[in-house]
Amino acid sequence: MEYVLLLISFAVILTGALLFTNAVEWVGHKLNLGEGAVGSLLAAVGTAMPETLIPIVAIIGGSAGSSDVAIGAIVGAPFLLATIAMALVGISALAYVKRRPQGNHLEVHVETLDRDLVFFMIFFGLALVIGLFETPRWVEIIAGAVFLGAYAWYVRETIRNGGDASEAHEMDTLIMDRRGERRDSPPPNFIMITQLLVGLGAMIGGAHLFVHELLNVAEHLGVSAIILSLILAPLATELPEKANSFFWVREGKDALALGNITGAMVFQSTIPVFFGMVFIDWNLDHFAIISMILGLLGGAVAYWALRKRGEFGKLAIALWAIFYLTFLGVVIFS
Repeated sequence: MEYVLLLISFAVILTGALLFTNAVEWVGHKLNLGEGAVGSLLAAVGTAMPETLIPIVAIIGGSAGSSDVAIGAIVGAPFLLATIAMALVGISALAYVKRRPQGNHLEVHVETLDRDLVFFMIFFGLALVIGLFETPRWVEIIAGAVFLGAYAWYVRETIRNGGDASEAHEMDTLIMDRRGERRDSPPPNFIMITQLLVGLGAMIGGAHLFVHELLNVAEHLGVSAIILSLILAPLATELPEKANSFFWVREGKDALALGNITGAMVFQSTIPVFFGMVFIDWNLDHFAIISMILGLLGGAVAYWALRKRGEFGKLAIALWAIFYLTFLGVVIFS
């Protein structure tokens, strides 16, 4: 039964994420934010929210093994985003190279993506360094506050330099908007906020169920909870949501596609880390350390590929696949 409930928790989280993301993107368009800001902030945070709520719920729960689930979910998401999600963008561009007007070249808001990737590598690297040593609690708390403040600065800079506003017709219809064919105006604020809250509530409830059942499954299988949360949580909550990037790349909307991923990497390397450092002991085991190192390497490959070549070619895709398979090999053979 615990396996069935684990699958149900995935379904509830993803349903909530679908509602939340759809609503939050409409909010961005109504606020007239630039395409870079919509991709790196609203779309990224919306799709990252399910994975973020898992460690928060685990920390609040405080049951045995919940800190392992929290740390695994916190560091596992950026690792997946910097490897598999990046490879997905490259594969999409190659697969639809004849359909895309720009071919395999990625037309992106370079300033936004540069800031995203550099920001991610600095703070995810700092989180790794702090977790390698027996750091006093007061140092971890101060570091957590720095991470929180850094993300606030990032939000301000992204809004100020997010590029031109994107057109509202590029957005999917608001899911809870039932006005029939009358689509000549944006959906009412009340409906957008209602859908936002419903989606958030579903994600919180699903995350609570996920943490509880993940601990039961880990105990039943006799494996560490951190291993399951490092692999299962990101695959189930992050990767399906990043499928948006596949469709955006196919349509030539590269700024939205990559901003959706790099913005989530920035968010995941600061806000969840803040909760981890402030509310639990930020002590990393060797699985978390390996995944963080490989995630940093994946971010460096993305920065190199965009800066030097302007595309995610076969070499970059191969490297991201090697990084992810290396981690899986370490887990399996350990």
